[in-house]
Amino acid sequence: MSAVTKFRPLFDRVLVQRLVAETRTAGGVILPEAAQSKVNEGTIVAVGPGAAASNGSIVTPVVNVGEKVVLPEYGGTPLKLGGEEYTLYREAEIVGVLDA
Repeated sequence: MSAVTKFRPLFDRVLVQRLVAETRTAGGVILPEAAQSKVNEGTIVAVGPGAAASNGSIVTPVVNVGEKVVLPEYGGTPLKLGGEEYTLYREAEIVGVLDA
């Protein structure tokens, strides 16, 4: 069982694995600035059960595991699970979902 399957976000939090910036072109040219840049896209790997509304009911998340999303440039909580790097966001911080 991997570390990600053991991790369950609470409330409206979403665990995202950011896409890694390509450091080489198809022709093999190394792109030095790409190694330092953040890609604002990622894949959702875990979703919490939802946040509590003011009336006590649970508001279920709109996003699902496996969806590709657009992320804000800043924010989120970086996590390292099983040697992999992830970022934990509140669902409201996610900018949008990329349709396939």
